[in-house]
Amino acid sequence: RSVNIVAFGNERDGFSEDNQQPSLIWSYLGRSALISQIDSSLSASHFGNPVFTEYQACVFGNVRLVVYDCPVWDIFASDWYTSCRLIGGADIIVIKYSVNDKTSFQELKDSYVPMVKKALNHCSVPVIISAIGARKNGVPCTCPLCTSDRRSCVTTSEGVQLAKELGATYLELHTLNDFYIQKYFGGVLEYFMIQSLNQKSSEKMKKRKKIQKGHRVQPPQLEQPEKMPILKGEASHYNTDLHNLLCGCQCADVAFYPEDLSTVVEAHKVILCSVSPLFMLLFGVKSPADIRDASIVQMAQSLFTVEAGAASSTAPHGAPPCVLPVRVVVKDSVFCSSLPDILHFIYSGAFHWERLEEDVKKKLKDAEKTEQVLEKVKCILKTPGKLNPVKDCRSHQIKQLYNTSLRLFFNTPVLADVIFKIQGATVPAHRAVLVARCEVMAAMFNGNYLEANSALVPVYGVSKDTFLSFLEYLYTDSCCPASILQAMSLLICAEMYQVMRLQHICELYIITQLQSMPSRELASTSLSIVSLLKKAKFHNSDCLSTWLLHFIATNYLIFSQKPEFQELSVEERNFVEMHRWPSNLYLKQLADYRNYIHSQKCHCTVM
Repeated sequence: RSVNIVAFGNERDGFSEDNQQPSLIWSYLGRSALISQIDSSLSASHFGNPVFTEYQACVFGNVRLVVYDCPVWDIFASDWYTSCRLIGGADIIVIKYSVNDKTSFQELKDSYVPMVKKALNHCSVPVIISAIGARKNGVPCTCPLCTSDRRSCVTTSEGVQLAKELGATYLELHTLNDFYIQKYFGGVLEYFMIQSLNQKSSEKMKKRKKIQKGHRVQPPQLEQPEKMPILKGEASHYNTDLHNLLCGCQCADVAFYPEDLSTVVEAHKVILCSVSPLFMLLFGVKSPADIRDASIVQMAQSLFTVEAGAASSTAPHGAPPCVLPVRVVVKDSVFCSSLPDILHFIYSGAFHWERLEEDVKKKLKDAEKTEQVLEKVKCILKTPGKLNPVKDCRSHQIKQLYNTSLRLFFNTPVLADVIFKIQGATVPAHRAVLVARCEVMAAMFNGNYLEANSALVPVYGVSKDTFLSFLEYLYTDSCCPASILQAMSLLICAEMYQVMRLQHICELYIITQLQSMPSRELASTSLSIVSLLKKAKFHNSDCLSTWLLHFIATNYLIFSQKPEFQELSVEERNFVEMHRWPSNLYLKQLADYRNYIHSQKCHCTVM
């Protein structure tokens, strides 16, 4: 017997200095008298940060307890298929947040709760929402009309409302002491554990009773179908792609110089603007009136000077983009000397703050100058209107920037230097992003091809919607196909441009959708699985084509009645017949059993 628990969220607020404080799950496992034989291991890692931590223990003596703890919501969204599988196999779900981190709570409510509801898909899995910590701006007020502590803290009424949306149990744990961990949180968790075990025991007893009702002559046993091949997702190399763009200096459109013009550091406006409102102001994407933050405007004016006429240079219609990059003079010589390290930090996703501190400190060898440079970097990364966006600047507290902020430049003419013409419409894009994310486009724009010297590039063989979905993946590292057919079209586009990870994502989407389709819907659908098989083979999607063959064989009784079944090749038909389910042997045994029952004039309750 076993109980599976999946926990999401971070109970530490973004400004906490106690990073060694144990987590809620670990505290419960360590303190509960019902828990024994605790073991933990990391299921995966992402740029040095924990993703899913797996705990295994025993509860109630001999019941196996497995807990998956994911403190980073970004991973929940980016690794959607793993998250869905974990939620689908969970007996209990725990969602944690800090009452002193209003920003993270708002993001949880707006972005991730809808995804959790979608993953649950009407499953009756108990959910526990744990609001952790004592509010730091006085005694919290539970009155729904009071707004005194809503600006910086998460109120009780907000937590209760979130619990109502999920049909969850709401708990407030003011501190992780023995009372709140063992009696309060532990009591609720153990209640749901007992409910889960009782339900499983009841289902097991029902199955046992059915078996005991068998006749003297038992019907033939139908074996489970062969296991289908499992497709493994490919890890994201999004930040690596953009970092390599900086190292290769391809398609650079901005050059930073010191005041004596002795050195030059090249970069890309779209990447810099996706990270910083200060660079948006510097390159004319936004005006001071749009920024509405005097500190950012003052920092831009004191730190940089764009050479007159450089920022507004454009190419004639139909001609290649301006070859000469925008020239920017860095007025602060100390900051300019650290600029290469700062750019590496930004292009790596602004995730490794400690590494930036070490690099700047090693280069400057002066604590005061190092602090001044780091304060300027904080201002560059600052969100307008906020006092300190990266206080304490621990790597796990800073979100990856690109997969949300580069979306601002997707399908917009702002800073665009190439236009795709497809099905009579135009789609603006940025060469830097395309070259970084797609090797085929990198060769196309940097080689001896017509596209390398043209601002207008025609696209053939795909629809506009499919190409837009493809570009959206390049900009955001995510895609959400609306249907199986759209996923197949996107897979074909990904194969054409040799973006293998997107191809794998589309394969997983198609497989997930087909697996969740009921038999009745599968029998009546107009979707041709054989046609999908042919396309998968033609476009070198070996994993998907192999899986589809197994899928047809597993659902043999459905597909063998469809006209499309005749379109299978001889080799494919032989494979399906060999691996069909149910097998010919089982059908023969079933016919013999029915004849026996009829001859004995008995009523078969099983059949």
